[in-house]
Amino acid sequence: MNVFDVREVLDIKQAAEFLGVSTDTLYKYACSGFVPAFKLGNRWRFKRSRLDAWMDGMLDFAEKAGKRNSEDVSRKE
Repeated sequence: MNVFDVREVLDIKQAAEFLGVSTDTLYKYACSGFVPAFKLGNRWRFKRSRLDAWMDGMLDFAEKAGKRNSEDVSRKE
């Protein structure tokens, strides 16, 4: 069992590792509201379950965008 199985609330380093991005990138995402996060004092925190749901939503969005793009290409042919 690793730390991601145990901890629901992750700090920025743990969340960046969980998502596979750099801490600098995740910090920018958190500040812009792109990724679900909250501040506890002056530190960013991330709920693992919300990150999972966010990634599922991003995957759904990408799949829908891919279908639209392939439909556009087939219409042009």
